[in-house]
Amino acid sequence: MIVFWSTVGAILAKDLVLEFRNKETITSILSFSLLSLIVLNFALRPTPSLISVVAPGILWVAFTFSGILGLNRAFAVEEDQDAIQGLLLTPASREAIYLGKMLGCLLFMLVAEIILLPIFAVLFDMAPFKPMLMVVMFMATLGFASVGTLFSALAMNTKSREIMLPMLFIPIVVPIIIAAVVGTDLAFKGGGWQEISKWIQLMLVFDLIAVVFCAFGFDYVAED
Repeated sequence: MIVFWSTVGAILAKDLVLEFRNKETITSILSFSLLSLIVLNFALRPTPSLISVVAPGILWVAFTFSGILGLNRAFAVEEDQDAIQGLLLTPASREAIYLGKMLGCLLFMLVAEIILLPIFAVLFDMAPFKPMLMVVMFMATLGFASVGTLFSALAMNTKSREIMLPMLFIPIVVPIIIAAVVGTDLAFKGGGWQEISKWIQLMLVFDLIAVVFCAFGFDYVAED
């Protein structure tokens, strides 16, 4: 078990160091999310009464499509010069490789989302940093990154990776995106635990299933 988590930590540390050097993933996520928020804000020109209706959807549209952009780069380093084969030939278990990559994707997405929240608050006149909203964001992003990492590996060797990833990936994560939008709406409206708990429980079940099945499924995906 110590070896397993050491491997996970090593893969995560490698991705963090590379991202710290080039900042490509977080920059692309932030740029696309910011552009989406600004375009939607000026396109809809929401009134105060409309903001409460459309703001949660706008926020997760930006997070979803920018997250896909980040996931497209999840295995970009390993794809260069076929380095993924070298990684797979190491004694590291497939599950450890998957978890290390998934945690990296999760961390990059969470950092970008936290940076974007104040900008979202200014554009849509919302109070973003609410405890229940933070829980919803973390749970939804965890499920998103868990499934997305597996499908990013699956689409890695295809010629049209940028097209194949969203086509394969989005239908699977629709339930958690819906739960995130509804949970975010309730959090913005000041809903308590009793109102939001069923959506958080849905995301928790999705996350557990996604992490377990994707970790074991990564072995078959990596071999292909």
